[in-house]
Amino acid sequence: MIKRAFFLFFFYFGVIVVCILFLPALVFPKKIIIYGGKILGFWSKFCLEIFLSTKIVIKGKEKILNNEKFFIACAHQSQFETFFLQALFNSPVFILKKELLSIPVFGWHLKKIGSISIDRNKITKDNLGFSDKIKKHTNSSRRPIIIFPQATRVDVLDRTPFKKGVKRIYEELNIFCQPVALNSGSVWPKTGSLKSNKTITISILDPIKPGMNPDQFTDMLQKKIYEEIDNII
Repeated sequence: MIKRAFFLFFFYFGVIVVCILFLPALVFPKKIIIYGGKILGFWSKFCLEIFLSTKIVIKGKEKILNNEKFFIACAHQSQFETFFLQALFNSPVFILKKELLSIPVFGWHLKKIGSISIDRNKITKDNLGFSDKIKKHTNSSRRPIIIFPQATRVDVLDRTPFKKGVKRIYEELNIFCQPVALNSGSVWPKTGSLKSNKTITISILDPIKPGMNPDQFTDMLQKKIYEEIDNII
């Protein structure tokens, strides 16, 4: 109980401090804010290791694409990956729910780093221009887009079918997909208590080439990620 309390206090205290310290950077080039995101990625790892005695294991780091454009499709079970993947990859651009941009200070930083928002389950002008936004970003930047195909955090044992958004991105961008499986929900679940003395494994899987039938791609991606989660929990 004490460990969990210390973890939550120091983790969120660090998030607040970084957000405040980087406020002046909102008027400067986005690369400065991006650096703040990397700090928070390492901070989340540090807090888990120190306060919850969590071991962080990264499998398949050598599989990360270096000379190809790609987008990341990652399982989503906790807040951990939304922070740490900024440090693991080249400052990915998150596709996230629009309401996150409304959070004072934190949302300002999300906007500055180029996050692409979507208003889930609604037809809006912004949603209709979603494809144009991701294409524009991919054509002008080496930073990969990251999407959570489950659309929200789920339990580590949940096998919810992937949403259509990942198929749409694969079809629209026609670039490699880098699948990522993880078991972070076994330590830092969406609901329930934090766990200590456990291992979080982030498994970077073999990239999927562009050009597949979009439905076959989605089936393959879902199978690869869920089978790997079964292996690491």
